[in-house]
Amino acid sequence: METQTITEVKEWIKAAAVEDFPENGGAAVLINGEQIAVFNFTNEGRWYATQNQCPHKGEMAISRGLTGDSEGHPKVACPFHKRTFSLEDGKCLTDEQYQLKTYPVKVENGFVFIGIE
Repeated sequence: METQTITEVKEWIKAAAVEDFPENGGAAVLINGEQIAVFNFTNEGRWYATQNQCPHKGEMAISRGLTGDSEGHPKVACPFHKRTFSLEDGKCLTDEQYQLKTYPVKVENGFVFIGIE
């Protein structure tokens, strides 16, 4: 399955204030009618964003998944089905037939922005 990583940003959309996201965890935001999971890896000073919908069963749950790393790469596990995904490129680390769409993230003036095509 082809990875759906947005590399060309046409517009940056303000998602929420930095303090609205839990440290070392995720939260969902609604942008242009799509739920996006945003992850704040405070320990690394890094932010990631993916689709919130689990590609396995379709539940809006990725933002509530367990975060961590796999060999130094950030990951999230679906809280329902335990499939694990890379937050860098959305690839499923436990079942190659699934993937998450990923989005670029930037932080400016205390706000988190998501890049869309």
